[in-house]
Amino acid sequence: MKIIGIIGWKNNGKTTLIEKLVEGWVSMGLRVSTIKHAHHDFDIDHFGKDSYRHRAAGAQEVIVASKMRWALIHEAREEKEANLEQLLALLAPTDLVIVEGYKHHAHPKIEVVLDAAVVPISQNGDSSIIAVACMDQNFKSDLPKLPLNQPAVVAKFILDHLHIAPCDNETTKCFNYKSANACV
Repeated sequence: MKIIGIIGWKNNGKTTLIEKLVEGWVSMGLRVSTIKHAHHDFDIDHFGKDSYRHRAAGAQEVIVASKMRWALIHEAREEKEANLEQLLALLAPTDLVIVEGYKHHAHPKIEVVLDAAVVPISQNGDSSIIAVACMDQNFKSDLPKLPLNQPAVVAKFILDHLHIAPCDNETTKCFNYKSANACV
């Protein structure tokens, strides 16, 4: 499974970039999954709902399923937080996994920097950070700088880095790569 991380400080555009990358790659026919790390407690079901009541009663895992989607809720309780490898093992086979967060894991990452005045994470010398996506191309970095407002360019860089062919010669549905000089 090919993995790319998107990291950066809060409110720098990580989720917006991921949303655009997923939309573009899915429109190309790639199967994309995401993993989002949260630094806080979160809940996907709500007080009073059956699944919530099952968990509150002590169930270790609860699956909520319908014809449109299903979700597995695993209650960690006293367990150590699951690491990225454990979470990746839970995913169905896919072409690409985008990981938001997990800054200190060794997978390749793109740092998103919206405000050039912010000290970037990449300044810590982390060799797994392969590029910076930023709004200001005058932003000082020794890493490749990608235009944050041009997700097709970021997408092409990632696909090239991970050796994923964006399209074959028989198709032109290639995520609007005209500005990125890929096949169109």
